[in-house]
Amino acid sequence: MGQLRWGSLVIPASADWVAGLSIAGLLLPEAVAYAGLAGAPPQAGVMALFAGLLVYGLMGSSRFAIVSSTSSSAAVLLAASSSVLHVSAEHRAAMGIAMVLVVGIIFVLAGLMRLGAISQFIAKPVLRGFAMGLALTIVLKQLPLAVGVHPEHSDFLHFAWDLLARLPQWNFYGLAMLVLALLALRLLGRWRAVPAALLVIAAGIALDSLGYGLRWGIPAVGSLALGGVHLALPDLAWPDWLRAGQLAVALALILYAESYSSIRSLALRHGDTVSANRDLWALGGANMLSALVQGLPVGAGFSASSANEVAGAKTRGAGLIACAVVALLVWQLLPWMERIPEPMLAAIVIHAVGHSLNWKTLQPYFVWRRDRLLVITAFTAVILLGVLDGLLLSMVLSIALLLKRMAQARVSELGRLAHSHDFVDIQRHPEAMAVPHVLIVRPEERLFFGNADAVMADISARVARASGLKALILSLEECPDLDSTSVEALSELARQLLHSGIQLRLARVKDEVRELLQLVQIPGLEPTAYASWSVDDAVQGIEDSIGFSNTSSSES
Repeated sequence: MGQLRWGSLVIPASADWVAGLSIAGLLLPEAVAYAGLAGAPPQAGVMALFAGLLVYGLMGSSRFAIVSSTSSSAAVLLAASSSVLHVSAEHRAAMGIAMVLVVGIIFVLAGLMRLGAISQFIAKPVLRGFAMGLALTIVLKQLPLAVGVHPEHSDFLHFAWDLLARLPQWNFYGLAMLVLALLALRLLGRWRAVPAALLVIAAGIALDSLGYGLRWGIPAVGSLALGGVHLALPDLAWPDWLRAGQLAVALALILYAESYSSIRSLALRHGDTVSANRDLWALGGANMLSALVQGLPVGAGFSASSANEVAGAKTRGAGLIACAVVALLVWQLLPWMERIPEPMLAAIVIHAVGHSLNWKTLQPYFVWRRDRLLVITAFTAVILLGVLDGLLLSMVLSIALLLKRMAQARVSELGRLAHSHDFVDIQRHPEAMAVPHVLIVRPEERLFFGNADAVMADISARVARASGLKALILSLEECPDLDSTSVEALSELARQLLHSGIQLRLARVKDEVRELLQLVQIPGLEPTAYASWSVDDAVQGIEDSIGFSNTSSSES
């Protein structure tokens, strides 16, 4: 049975019912576990799960994506809200909800502005180094839930030292429960159709019901006060909203980078078409609804989305079915869920982030000898500076890398291959012949405010060194558009060439640049000077206007 559509409405296929039932058993325990990771009450994870599944199921573009709370967003939310000092716990919780709401608003605005590729501002090596450092931090900070010891420090190194220093105080019954739960999750995880997390949680509830939790000194998760959930906005002063907005930017970027990566990789694997901007609207709506019901931030996590794919989902209806199944489980099993032992939740979190602790994901960067410093810096930043500051430094590092590469644009001199109309970099192709009395150059990066002046200065220096120069051809094939700084730099170059009696021509000019130049009307750069589509056409135009041919070049 295929999927039936009406507008954006999707009627589930038969396989979606199986997939929805399968992933519900994974999503509910993870939702409760991630709430603890974020320092929020258990119901915050459950309500976020409802919001994510419902809104993305109705509005999203990926048939596999499962939008719910994720380990990374929960950890970043905890770090961000903990950075708000000298306030009560209630005020800090309200700030966290405000951040989730602002994240949703950021996503919607980004979708309206068609900024679907915004995740590309975070370089893959930086993202993977950060993810590994974050996963290691999450694993370490889940251990106190099992061993019953809570260090006073929050930074990684002091936290680890305090934890080891209190080894005699550890609850080894809780540690044993954690280890056995991890082994069970690993073993049952070999069969994708088996709801491993749900079975492990059921075993933990059974042990607690039989009195072993109390006997071993292992605490349960406690009350899930779903009855107190209501639609409401955080009651905060304007300065608090501004602070929440500042912190939400980092949360939004890491959340969308994670979601975009999951959605795109699954779409490529199956040849599906997805819309990044539509997904921004869906993620924005899901986070705003989650904030209104006091939930966590939500995104398309890779583990849950992959589980949905393996379970055989055919449409977004699988997520809607999972939402209904989770609602039924909560309605029927709420008193039992309050008896989940905390080591079991810690095991679920550690198992979920375990894939990020695979060092092989970083190995290619060391084999290729590319971006090794970025990976190490991002990883080290999380360990030494903490999750939030490590994330901010990683983001700054990505943007700085982008700006550095673009600002150091290399300028190539082009020559013609023998018996061809092709022009190539003379430095890489020594057999290419320079056109006599003509200097042909090409910036290897797009021109923008960060490199335009330096590129034009480089070209001016090459012009000054050339003897008998009559014309300069500037190939702009790498420039889809020009900003105002680039226009001014080009205007200055044109003025210098006009003063020196050297003809300037542009080649491979994009339509948007051509229209801009017609509007600007740079002196010394008439419309005929950028009418050539190719470098060969520009050379021919110069030869015709100046009255020399390429014969001398061939003979020499």
